[in-house]
Amino acid sequence: MSILRFLSYEKPYIYLYLLGGLIPTLVFTTASDSGWAWGTFFYALTLSSFVLIGFLIFRYHQYRQMKIEDIDSLTLEGELAKQYIDELAREHIREMNEIQNRQKEHYDFIVSWFHEIKTPIAVLRLLEQTDMDAESLREEIGKIENYVDQALYYAKLDSFNQDYDIQNCDVIQISKEIIKAHSKTFFSKKIRMNFNAETLEVQSDPKWLHFIINQLMTNSLKYTENGGEITISTIETAKEKQLLIRDNGIGISQKDLPRIFNRGFTGETGRVYTKSTGMGVYLAQALSNKLGHHITCTSEVGSFTQFIIHFPKNHDPYLIRQKAHGE
Repeated sequence: MSILRFLSYEKPYIYLYLLGGLIPTLVFTTASDSGWAWGTFFYALTLSSFVLIGFLIFRYHQYRQMKIEDIDSLTLEGELAKQYIDELAREHIREMNEIQNRQKEHYDFIVSWFHEIKTPIAVLRLLEQTDMDAESLREEIGKIENYVDQALYYAKLDSFNQDYDIQNCDVIQISKEIIKAHSKTFFSKKIRMNFNAETLEVQSDPKWLHFIINQLMTNSLKYTENGGEITISTIETAKEKQLLIRDNGIGISQKDLPRIFNRGFTGETGRVYTKSTGMGVYLAQALSNKLGHHITCTSEVGSFTQFIIHFPKNHDPYLIRQKAHGE
């Protein structure tokens, strides 16, 4: 803010000061005697007081006639206050829009979730009317459990920091447990499972990490055709550890690839091949970020899709915070 602009807001006070100094000067100049007399002094003081009273009456009249939009024309403080209030109003509008967007996203997710969970329930009803196959029953129940988990973890996203426990986890062992849970799908689709690593220990929350890997594995199973292959391997560098989940399924188009981690995004693959909420991969990425990890994806249509979970070695904000808590 320039000095000239500042002074323009202080003009009433400057005028008052100049006038207050001018009145005693004129009085003493026009006085007949050359000495200082108390009567002359009080006369000048009285005139200055009348000027001050007149100034205060004028300012009071201005305040009475002033409208909200005129605040910035009266004082510098008033303009700054108005700017602050305007910024608060804009921030309030932004927050309201964000809340409305979240409510719409939540509604869209719930609607699509209800539609998706109806499929395994309908299959269970058909199985009930026929000779019930225990493996098929477990598979459909597993699907329902996965959809319920998605809804549960989606609801917990905003309160994540109240429900985590960072510890050493073997991601290969977690992956084997997930594959065992999906064994019926592997057998029915004749999908081969390859492990190119025996162990990989990382720092994470085992429960949340299990959910993350399960979402990526479910995605690979869903879009890998009969007779396909899924490979799990690991890479360790100076800065990070990586878990790679690669399938030779239908792949993801290059135009969809940058958006697959967006909330509710299904893309061409999700629309053409199967109904999907588009929440599994989004939740996996959101939870990974909260744990200090992140996921990347490379793919080629008709050839492969590969998800990589990156586990930084030297920086884990949640583990640092947990240690500080303990001390």
